[in-house]
Amino acid sequence: MTTADLAFKLYGTTQAEPVPRVLRAGKLTAQLANGNLRMIAYDGVEVLRAISYLVRDRDWGTYDPALSNLAVTETETGFTVSYNARCEGPGGTFLDIGASIVGTADGRLTFTAEARSATGFTTNRCGFCILHPIVGVAGTPVTVEHVDGTFEETELPDLIEPWQPFKDMRAISHTALPGVSVECRLDGDTFEMEDQRNWSDASYKTYVRPLALPWPYQIPANNPVIQQVTLTIIDSRAASSGDPAGVGHERLIRLSPSKATGKMPAVGLLITPEEAKASLAVLARPDAPKVQELLFHFDPIAGHDARAFIDFAAISAIHKGTSTLEIAVPCQRPLDVEMQEIAVGMRAADFVPDAIMVCPSVDRQSTPPGSPWPACPPLQDIYMAADMAFPGVRLGGGMLSYFTELNRKRVPGEDLSFISHCTNPIVHAADDLSVMQTLEALPFITRSVRAIYGDMAYRLGPSTIPMRQNPYGSRTMENADGGRIPMAGRDPRHNGLFGAAFAMAYAIQVLDAGLETLTLSALTGSFGLIAGKGEPVAAGGERPLATVVRMLAQSSVKNWRACLSSHPEKALAFLVQANEETALLAVNITAHVQTIDLSALDQSSQGRLSIVDETARQSDSLSDAEFSGGLLALPPLAIARIDF
Repeated sequence: MTTADLAFKLYGTTQAEPVPRVLRAGKLTAQLANGNLRMIAYDGVEVLRAISYLVRDRDWGTYDPALSNLAVTETETGFTVSYNARCEGPGGTFLDIGASIVGTADGRLTFTAEARSATGFTTNRCGFCILHPIVGVAGTPVTVEHVDGTFEETELPDLIEPWQPFKDMRAISHTALPGVSVECRLDGDTFEMEDQRNWSDASYKTYVRPLALPWPYQIPANNPVIQQVTLTIIDSRAASSGDPAGVGHERLIRLSPSKATGKMPAVGLLITPEEAKASLAVLARPDAPKVQELLFHFDPIAGHDARAFIDFAAISAIHKGTSTLEIAVPCQRPLDVEMQEIAVGMRAADFVPDAIMVCPSVDRQSTPPGSPWPACPPLQDIYMAADMAFPGVRLGGGMLSYFTELNRKRVPGEDLSFISHCTNPIVHAADDLSVMQTLEALPFITRSVRAIYGDMAYRLGPSTIPMRQNPYGSRTMENADGGRIPMAGRDPRHNGLFGAAFAMAYAIQVLDAGLETLTLSALTGSFGLIAGKGEPVAAGGERPLATVVRMLAQSSVKNWRACLSSHPEKALAFLVQANEETALLAVNITAHVQTIDLSALDQSSQGRLSIVDETARQSDSLSDAEFSGGLLALPPLAIARIDF
């Protein structure tokens, strides 16, 4: 297999991400990637997830400027980096950036940037974004210094804050590990923090220019914008080991059973009017994926009309499970008129879903802090109109967009049978590492939903890597070249093992949410299990994601038991149990072979191994070589099932 073939099988594209350069200054390390810093660590412990200088367009898309004059110098005592970059805006406008980074062995890091435009430049945001990690940091004490010189002793939020937890910031300090404090100082503008877990980012983000100020805004011609971030680490320990966790270089990933148990959710697939005929053709095949739930999407503003229900009814006739119709309610005419019109079309087509999920169309667009809420009828009126139009049918609500919007506009649950929302991992960043890191945020999201709605029936999805609609701009981003682009409507990794591994890991991370239904894909099209005409996978061909959905659907309503992973950033797993049978499902979420130690699971080494990897190897007997001493070598981005 050629390198290009392997890359396509793994990522759905032959485009490779640039390998970050590791910079070192004593115990301080950082990865340099495209001019920004990530994975900033001290003595082996991550202290900041990233320091990035970002420029956003008027749709909150992120410019990706090419660097020039990049110079990196490393010595025994530290490192320096400098470069230039240019963002090219609409109408021949441009913004030039000069940056310098200095790291020293005494635990100090300084990142300075100057932006200047000869033409004037329109942007939604221009400046530094600093990301604090969430695992081990959420809910811990911090000290915030404000721009007026006052100090606030507080905590990073544990449950996800809908609005900015801290404003008017000049600096923030936290404890990275016992005896090691970290101060992040921000100069050149007024900063504030938002809880990026709202968007499933695994971070708290401190960013420049308060959202209460108007955007987009103009950077005047020849008016320099200078900002600086200074990271200062104070180590008061007598000595350190260089690996305080004791496992930083451990090669094995140890799995052990947890006390957490529950029942697997139903697995759903999305069906849109645009893909209904293709979906019907697939479902008519004997090898069609079999899931418990079909989620039909209906959006009159997008041009959907009663003709869609004819196709939906034909699909429902051959589907053996339940179905739900999600409606983006236009709210442009009297609600009873809009709802009854939909109901009449459904009855004429003999389309009878088991549940209806309604959401005002306007609520799919985000309302950022400081922005006026768009006009919308009271949600209770929308639910009442739906109840009258669809009597006796389970009624659900929530958001057709993401947890962010649900957290900021908390719908009244007392009128609903279930609550629902989606997530998307490429709202802010789309590199492979950032996408996989969003998995860390999922337990915080589901726990926050449970804190709001208690034990109410909870549905999640459709949640896919590509973004099906953009609440933060006028459109999803074009991606004709198949790159890794934030807020893109198509993502190449959906075609590869990366998409399959992400979906399996996603399911594992939300196990303890007690979900009623989990939807991770459409059936056909760019969000689907089956590729369509002109898509990178051959028309009618199954994406690796299809195997994951089958695995999860086969496990529906069975009992699960969580597994603790010694390195959850590398591999995740859980057990499925039914009667006397036990199966282990494990996933490698990295681009490297990971060795999994299963000995603590107390299972027999006799069993059957099914593995999905770049060779498409499946249904092999579990040999002594593969399971020697309770160890299993899991290839990059591979999913394994062992039936003991």
